[in-house]
Amino acid sequence: MAHTVTFNLPRRTLGREDVEFVVEKDGVRFGTLLVSKGAVEWRPTNKVYRRRLRWDRFDQLMRESGRKVRAG
Repeated sequence: MAHTVTFNLPRRTLGREDVEFVVEKDGVRFGTLLVSKGAVEWRPTNKVYRRRLRWDRFDQLMRESGRKVRAG
């Protein structure tokens, strides 16, 4: 159950283009994480809708539900 993550940087940083992280699980695309100035979005594979969290809500969710790990 290994995950592989690759990313694509926008060609230009002028617009509202997201940094895109493609996540694969056991060699099969699991979903795509889109990161922008305003939010983080998760797009599951083979789904029409994305799931969006604004950064303040993402922070709250991680503080409440994320597992603590030592930095560095």
